[in-house]
Amino acid sequence: MKYLDIENWNRKLHYNHFKSLKNPFYGVTVNIDVTHTYQKSKEEKISFFVYYLHACLKALNSVENFKYRIQDDKIAVCDVIHASATIARENHTFGFSFIHFADDIATFNQNFLEEKERILNSEDLFPLINSDECIYCSALPWFSFTSQIEPDSGLKNDSIPRLAFGKTFTENNRLKMPVAITVNHALVDGYHLGLFFKEYQSQLDKNH
Repeated sequence: MKYLDIENWNRKLHYNHFKSLKNPFYGVTVNIDVTHTYQKSKEEKISFFVYYLHACLKALNSVENFKYRIQDDKIAVCDVIHASATIARENHTFGFSFIHFADDIATFNQNFLEEKERILNSEDLFPLINSDECIYCSALPWFSFTSQIEPDSGLKNDSIPRLAFGKTFTENNRLKMPVAITVNHALVDGYHLGLFFKEYQSQLDKNH
């Protein structure tokens, strides 16, 4: 892991301003087209969740600002971003996972299945790995939404992005899904969110 040269960063003033706020987080919700991804998941017999999460991680890893984490008075640059996703149990509770990112869908799916198996056979809430080299994310397949608010940890310098994926719906014969993302404005601007969503849609439209 390396560290960002804050003094020579073109966002130094923005970083210092938003870092001083009580709550520097903001969020947006965007409807993305998952028609192709849903069809591919059925053809390949891989979870739809795994497919769209994999595409999401590919997009996030392509935009450096999403790899930034505030550590004391420094900004660490993560090498790779993984996923800490909620995985549901049959008793309607869930466990937090740590799914290692892999560029190919088969390896990523295997990583997911291993974490799912661990969670389904335990009562643990937290994953075995404690790292901020990840995103927090949840699937909310019971309803669609137009906005969403994440829990606030209250921790100073919290900088891990949070995402939520909603229930799909049909619009103009296309399958859409709401995606909410919450980020620390000290590290991520609207421009970077735009880059993420553009790349996310591109990844969803590709063949994995």
